[in-house]
Amino acid sequence: MSERTPDPPSITSWVADATTAPSMHNAQPWLFRHTQADGVLIMRMDPARAMPHTDPSTRGLHIGCGAALFNLRVAAARAGWEPDVRLLPDPADPRTLARITFAPSGADDDIAALHPALRRRHTSREPFTGEAVPEAVLDGLRGAARAEGARLDVAGAWQVESLLDLVRDAERAEELAPGVREEITRWTTGSAAARPEGIPAEALGPGRYDGRAPVRDFTAGHRVEGHRSAVFEQSPCLAVLGTREDGREDWLRAGQALERVLLQATLDGLATSLNSQALEWPQLRWAVRDPSSTAGHPQMLIRLGYGPEAPATPRRPVSEVLVLA
Repeated sequence: MSERTPDPPSITSWVADATTAPSMHNAQPWLFRHTQADGVLIMRMDPARAMPHTDPSTRGLHIGCGAALFNLRVAAARAGWEPDVRLLPDPADPRTLARITFAPSGADDDIAALHPALRRRHTSREPFTGEAVPEAVLDGLRGAARAEGARLDVAGAWQVESLLDLVRDAERAEELAPGVREEITRWTTGSAAARPEGIPAEALGPGRYDGRAPVRDFTAGHRVEGHRSAVFEQSPCLAVLGTREDGREDWLRAGQALERVLLQATLDGLATSLNSQALEWPQLRWAVRDPSSTAGHPQMLIRLGYGPEAPATPRRPVSEVLVLA
């Protein structure tokens, strides 16, 4: 690489790291274009991977792309480069989400230290042990969200009950929404060997035989060979990630905060899973937030705990998401 800009192999490696991010139903709704002449990397949304029934506002799509953007920052920082990120740089082109340039010094060591977690972080849909997460660990996760301009509120006992009720309400609403069910089926059928996106059968996790963990049942409406049932934890540790405002830039920042929390949790030895069901319904989303929180807009429900290592979900080849110009 030159003294001024990273070379194409570096950009390719960083984008590969970026694509390990979580996204709604693992649709991977991101595209990148790097121009070597000026050293600019553009991140765009991929509208072919939008979900008009499940995510009509594209809030979830933006959160996934924000998570990928944070991973890119981690990868660049580890290589000794400082990314300069401008969100929503072109008002005339809403599909362009970020413009990134890189300086060869001043990298953020705190972010670079998260790199080992990039390929270890996987969404776990398995039962957790029920062992309490230490308060010191939770404080560290709160700090991770705060560093990205968001807030992580760990639910107390009364709010856990409320959140579980809201998830059940969302499950019932989902049953009555054929468009939503069709989108879920689209992204949750097949195996990892058959397609490089979506949630393969081997990563769906078991059905809930007992317990109260809010783990989404992606098998509703279609049969999955060998799908089993299991007992989940009775008192799940739940946290709500939220932001003060609720525009497109806030969604991108929420995605970056979400990924920073997940990577830190992975380094702390935690298993994590995400649930956006109640947040996908406007009539339920407002009730998700903690009324005492300064984060007025909930963006994601996170389940934290200790459990088995989760399998990786497939990723598209970098050649499908990155253009080198």
